Amino acid sequence: MKTRSASVLVTGGSRGLGRSLAKALASEGARVVLVARGQEQLNETVAEIQRAGGEAYGIVADVGDKNAVHAIAGQAVALIGPIDILIQNASVLGPVPLRLLLDTDCEDFEHALQANLIGPFRLSKILVGSMALRETGLVVSITSDASVEAYPLWGAYSISKAALDHMNRLFAAELRSTGVQFLSVDPGDMATQMHAEAVPEADLSTLRSPDDAALQIVGIIHRAEEFPNGSRLQASKVGVLS
Repeated sequence: MKTRSASVLVTGGSRGLGRSLAKALASEGARVVLVARGQEQLNETVAEIQRAGGEAYGIVADVGDKNAVHAIAGQAVALIGPIDILIQNASVLGPVPLRLLLDTDCEDFEHALQANLIGPFRLSKILVGSMALRETGLVVSITSDASVEAYPLWGAYSISKAALDHMNRLFAAELRSTGVQFLSVDPGDMATQMHAEAVPEADLSTLRSPDDAALQIVGIIHRAEEFPNGSRLQASKVGVLS
């Protein structure tokens, strides 16, 4: 899919992979709206993209908040026009230190589902209809190996990502004839704040950088039509540095 002049909405866009994806796409000429909960980091990321000559805007909001999602979509469309590419990147781990499912409070489990699954569902419901009418569009959901492997202690996050993958497959099956494509992409383990919170003992220097993962995901976006609709992809195996 072409990224130049594309209208792109990136959730969780102020730091980590979301920040790197927004920068990479803007450098190719995409018009980017970033959504994040933290005002300061969001402003810094938007300003960095703009200083580099890119077009970027920020929306301070929580995708897991039911009352915020329509406002997110409306503001994004007002800023950059109908969304061509939706990148569902925002997510939460659940309570840290990570804990057994038996020790996870129902409220914490629900919060992870709201941010990692229900929020993306709501955004897709709002934005994908327009894509279908235009017979073009791409939804990229950032997933994890925890969606296919049963890692102890990763319960709430793992379950939400597994459901996100399957939701993408269902959307793809139901909208196959519309021209809208759905992909789940696993970026691999990255040196991010989220990884540090989940595995504080890990040596971040041994992990891949979000910038490298973002370039591979942008490569996947360029080649999106080559993959079966609803595919779950590992960025390091199929991504081409753009």
